[in-house]
Amino acid sequence: MRRYLRFLFACVILLFFSVLYVFNQLASSLETVNPLAGSRAEGGPPHYARKAAGREGHDWRDRCKSMSVTHWNPYWRLPPDVCGMNCYMESARRYAAGQTLSGVSHVARVEPVRLAVVACGPRLEETLTMLKSAVIFSQRELHFHIFAEDDLHSGFKDSLESWPVRFRSKFNYTIYPITFPSDNAKEWKKLFKPCASQRLFLPLILDEVDSLLYVDTDILFLQPVEEIWEFLSKFNGSHMAAMAPEHEEPRIAWYNRFARHPYYGKTGVNSGVMLMNMTRIRARHFKNDMTPVHLRWKGLLMPLLQKYKLNITWGDQDLLNIIFHHNPEGLFVFPCLWNYRPDHCIYGSNCASAEQYGVYILHGNRGVYHDDKQPAFRAVYDAIQKYPFGEDPVSSLLQPLEEKLKTTTHTYCGRSSHIFTKKLRESIRYIQKDNHNAR
Repeated sequence: MRRYLRFLFACVILLFFSVLYVFNQLASSLETVNPLAGSRAEGGPPHYARKAAGREGHDWRDRCKSMSVTHWNPYWRLPPDVCGMNCYMESARRYAAGQTLSGVSHVARVEPVRLAVVACGPRLEETLTMLKSAVIFSQRELHFHIFAEDDLHSGFKDSLESWPVRFRSKFNYTIYPITFPSDNAKEWKKLFKPCASQRLFLPLILDEVDSLLYVDTDILFLQPVEEIWEFLSKFNGSHMAAMAPEHEEPRIAWYNRFARHPYYGKTGVNSGVMLMNMTRIRARHFKNDMTPVHLRWKGLLMPLLQKYKLNITWGDQDLLNIIFHHNPEGLFVFPCLWNYRPDHCIYGSNCASAEQYGVYILHGNRGVYHDDKQPAFRAVYDAIQKYPFGEDPVSSLLQPLEEKLKTTTHTYCGRSSHIFTKKLRESIRYIQKDNHNAR
C-alpha cells in the first residue's frame, strides 16, 4: 500500500509540472505571434531597431515612450525603447520587417544610404536641388543628415515636407546645427568657406553612424546614389575613405604646381564627394609629421590646423590631403566621373572615364550654377531644379536640357555636352519605369 501511494504521489508531481510547462509554452507563443505588436507609439511612426552597417541592432521592445530629441539629446543616444518623437524627425519614414525562424522573431531591414551635406549662407535652394537629384534617381531608401545654420532649418523642413508623398516616402532626414569644438569654433568656421570644415567632425558628431557619403551643396546626382555607395563593398581592410583625384592632367593641376604642404598622390584629391567608413576613421591611429606617436582623428585635427594654417588654400580639403599623404593606404580613389568639375573640361576634356561612360556626379564648384561662365553646368542645374516631380522625365527634363546644351557649344565644356546626358539617359529609363508603376 505504501509503495502504491509513493507511485501515485510521483505521478501527481509529474502531471503538475507537465501542465505548468504547457501553459508556459502557450504564453510564450502568444507573445511572439506578432513581432510588430506594441512597436508603434501613439500617433507615431513604426519604431525600428537602430543599426549601423556591420553592427547588430537592438531587439524590438514592446513599449515605446516619447522623448524630445535635441542636439544635446540626439536620437541615436536615446535608450532603445524610446522613439524620440517631437522633433524634426517625427515625420521620418521608418520601417521594419519581421522574420520568424524556429519560433524566434528576428528584425531585418535594409540599411539606408546615408547622405550628409553642410549648408551655410545662401545655399538653401542649391542644397535642395542636390537632394532632389538624389531622390529622383535613387531606388533605395535614403537618410539625409543636413547640417545647417539655425535660420535655414525651417526652410529645409518646410520644403522637404512639401514634396509629393511618393517621393517623400523615399527618404527620411535629420537636421543638425553647425557645431565645432568650443575652444576653436571661430577658427574652424571661417576656414576656406563658411562651415565647410564641419565635414571633418562628422565622424565625431555622428558617432553611432558606420558609413556616410558626404557631398558639397553644389553636387548633382545623374545616377542613383546607391551606385557610389557600392564602393564601400570594394574597400580593402585598410580603406577608410574614398575620393576622386583633384585633377587628371598634372600639367594643369593645382596641387603639384602651387601647394605648400603635403598632398595625396600626384595631383591631390578633391573632397567635394567623400565616401567614409567612419567606424574605421574613429578607430584608426594616423601617421603624421608632427609627432612620432600615431594620433586618433579627434586629436589630429587641431594640431594639423595649427601647423599648416598659413600654408593651406583650400581649407579642410588641404587638411584631408595632408592626412592621406601620410596614410595613403587608407584612401580608395574612384574615377573622375564620380566628381566631374569644370576643371575637367574648361581647358579641353581631360576626364577619360566620363568620355567613355558619361558623368555620374556633377560638381558645379566656383559658383558655375549661378553665373554664365560655364553654361553647360548651369543648364543641368536649371533642368533638375525646374523638373516637376512625377512628370515625364524625357519631355520635362531630358529634352529641355538637350536643347539648352546646344546653345553652349561656344565653350569647351559645352563641346563635351554629350557626356552630361549619357548616364542621365540611362537613369531616366528607371524614372519612367517608376512613374509607370506608380500610376
